[in-house]
Amino acid sequence: MKNRYSEKHIINEQIQYSKVRLIDIFGKQLGIYTSNEALQIAKQEGLDLILISDKSEPPVCKITDYGKYKFTQEKKAKEAKKKQHQSSIKEVKMRYKIEEHDYKVRINQALRFLQSGDKVKVTVIFKGREIQHSNLAIDLLNKMAKDLHSCCDIQQSPSRDGKNMIMILSPQKK
Repeated sequence: MKNRYSEKHIINEQIQYSKVRLIDIFGKQLGIYTSNEALQIAKQEGLDLILISDKSEPPVCKITDYGKYKFTQEKKAKEAKKKQHQSSIKEVKMRYKIEEHDYKVRINQALRFLQSGDKVKVTVIFKGREIQHSNLAIDLLNKMAKDLHSCCDIQQSPSRDGKNMIMILSPQKK
């Protein structure tokens, strides 16, 4: 008989263990049975036998409706995926001779990115011969790192990248 279910879960005749620990549809342990006995019990109730864990000795199987079981597993996976946050790199750009108010705006921008769990790439842009003032840019980036030290870690210290000076900050681990 061809199995109409997914290959993701081991169910019914696919379970090839000599003995299994059996759990009923309500979560109550029924005891240890042979695979064939457990399958017969499941079929008598019109349900499926699903391998829950093969890590224990003997493996754990549950009697339940496979369609409902698969649906609840997918729902749990979806919820877990929702709670994950994909960290991306946000960029904050400025010049080395930035005014105080503009600097505070960039600090707030970086703070907002870090609090939402994103990494921040802070870039100081040079034009023309301004690259000779790279020490001022390093001072500015170090000042920014010091101002944000309570909520971030320096992932990459200030370094030159072409005609720019960059530093990467990552949110602190909680």
